[in-house]
Amino acid sequence: MPRPRRKKSKIYFGTPAQEAIVEYNNSTDPEERSKIYETRIKFPFEKLAENVINTFKFTYFDVSKKDIQTEVVSTMVEKIHMFKEGKGRAFSYFTIIAKNHLILKNNGNYKRWKQNALLSQMPQTWNPANDYYETEENDEFKEFKSIMLKYWDKHLTEVFSKKRDIQIADAVLELFRRSEYIENFNKKHLYLLIREMTDCKTHYITKVVNVMKTHQKKMLNEYLEHGEFDDSENSFWNEG
Repeated sequence: MPRPRRKKSKIYFGTPAQEAIVEYNNSTDPEERSKIYETRIKFPFEKLAENVINTFKFTYFDVSKKDIQTEVVSTMVEKIHMFKEGKGRAFSYFTIIAKNHLILKNNGNYKRWKQNALLSQMPQTWNPANDYYETEENDEFKEFKSIMLKYWDKHLTEVFSKKRDIQIADAVLELFRRSEYIENFNKKHLYLLIREMTDCKTHYITKVVNVMKTHQKKMLNEYLEHGEFDDSENSFWNEG
């Protein structure tokens, strides 16, 4: 009697994928990293992105699902270095990254769709020069935001050690990264967005935001005084 064939595992993003991500992050050899990604990480990332897209049924996308999937995978690769061994499951971490990216992108697409729908209502005589000072302030904000995000990207896991807090902080930073796509900056609306992105209760979000605000104030003061801030000695992170 022929031996029954062993069923193939349906788990596409299990322990082997997580171990591959850890190996990828620990390696400094570009060729080795490329091989690990192509043979052990690429498929789990692509499948996870596909499943998140199909599960949450985002509406406001005007490109193919394949293009959206490619963009989500690119975002996960961009943040792969932030996954730390022992801080929880890689599957959960990258699912949140994929979901957060799609939520904010979907909201941004809706905002642009709404703006286009209202173009016919724009006044015929509109002078962009009136927005000069607002533009100047926005440019300064963009510069600070860029420096600040690089700073947090480097120190996020030094400031926060709990998986939950890291996820909340990363969601807050994602709102900064996608600020041009957010229509409503009301505090309650932002908290709802973060809750949707992290599935965490408000008091946990408030705790993390308060810690981040302390660091943000120090960074902003340094930036306004010197036009930059220096983290060579991790001064912001060691001070209380």
